[in-house]
Amino acid sequence: MPRNSEMKLGLFLNQAGYHEGAWRDPDVPANGGVDIDHYAHLARIAEDAAFHFIFLADTPSVMEPDQAAIARAGRNDSFEPITLLSSLSSRTRNIGLVATATTTYQQPYHLARMLASLDHLSAGRAAWNIVTSGHEFEAGNFGQENLPDHETRYARAREFVEVVKGLWDTWEDDAFVRDKKTGTYVDTTRLHQLNHRGPFLSVRGPLNVARPPQGYPVLVQAGASDAGISFAAEFAEVVFTAQPLLEGGKEFYATLRNKARALGRDDDEVLIMPGLVPIVGKTTQDAAEILRRLQEYTHIDARMGLAHRVLGSVMDLRTIDLDARVPDVLPRTNLVQSRQELLLEVAARRNMTWRQLISFISDGKGHLMVLGTPDEIADVMIEFLDHDAADGFNVMPATVPGGLKDFVELVVPELRRRGRFRSGYSGPTLRENIGLKRPPNGYLRASGGARPERD
Repeated sequence: MPRNSEMKLGLFLNQAGYHEGAWRDPDVPANGGVDIDHYAHLARIAEDAAFHFIFLADTPSVMEPDQAAIARAGRNDSFEPITLLSSLSSRTRNIGLVATATTTYQQPYHLARMLASLDHLSAGRAAWNIVTSGHEFEAGNFGQENLPDHETRYARAREFVEVVKGLWDTWEDDAFVRDKKTGTYVDTTRLHQLNHRGPFLSVRGPLNVARPPQGYPVLVQAGASDAGISFAAEFAEVVFTAQPLLEGGKEFYATLRNKARALGRDDDEVLIMPGLVPIVGKTTQDAAEILRRLQEYTHIDARMGLAHRVLGSVMDLRTIDLDARVPDVLPRTNLVQSRQELLLEVAARRNMTWRQLISFISDGKGHLMVLGTPDEIADVMIEFLDHDAADGFNVMPATVPGGLKDFVELVVPELRRRGRFRSGYSGPTLRENIGLKRPPNGYLRASGGARPERD
């Protein structure tokens, strides 16, 4: 069948749901962020529906700009991703496990070791969502006054990823022979010292974990600035992006594909999966009522805090006329540049006031939000696939578990009825399930792949 005829689906795993007011819904557990059983329940729902992976976002800081916004935000009591996914690896069997970790404030040796461990614990289901830090309060948690500038963060990220891949390759797949008769635990001819020294990083190696079952955990990326797209074209195997409009999705898809091809990569080496916020109702009016209720739950301080952050923390939204039209340009941010640009484009297309844009951000943070019946939601998803705007979606239910159950019980069967989503898993590893090749060891690739036989 054509490459894009059957979509990939991930679950954006959120403690309450993706809507800013989700935590106040009576059916959402108030303490879900620190309840492993809650997360395990959500993971099992997604796994039973044959989702390809669960995806955990992360920022190593409180993100809200002031006490008022912190007081209303339902997200600052959740688990660190690799820790949580390590636990979920023992409570799931097939679904992929995507952990977000920043290259700006992590150390590559620590992260390579943790992700390799997660891949072993899960028997080959780990993935790394590679991000550069993009929130103003992160720097202060790591002994710095300010974030490095945007280009510097991406330059460090490139070196960081190469170092991590090099560490994963320091042991060949068959290095650990564990031969009790000869007393040889490891064949050191299969060991490669990294000895990296670069502009940002100095790492000796080798890693003290065997090469991951997948070779490398699947590499995911979520930046859409010019630097982010270039980075994705070079390194990413799955790209998570915010694309609320079909035309914008098509443009992003084509741009990224062309950049990847120019680097010698085949189309099947990179999957593009926009975020999707589905609100499912028996009728369109029912779905609209669900959204209206969530909007009522969302305090103005929470809305303002979120909009301040997502627009790049470049102005005090409390001082503006909320009924004035959003300007075409805001001061350039050193934070999440692509999201600011995207939201300004949507505001311009829809001639939004500040009040309307702040509400739009609160509902879906700039992702594709679809309200309607299962048929209507499936129509939009398939339209994105058929018009080369997506290879699948990272599904971001407005509330959990309710919104996730509605999607799984109502939309997934409709997608299957139309032959656009699978009914089971196709292999034990995430790479096999998502259709990605296992990468060869980089040291062997550089030497042409030849290895001497053992005696």
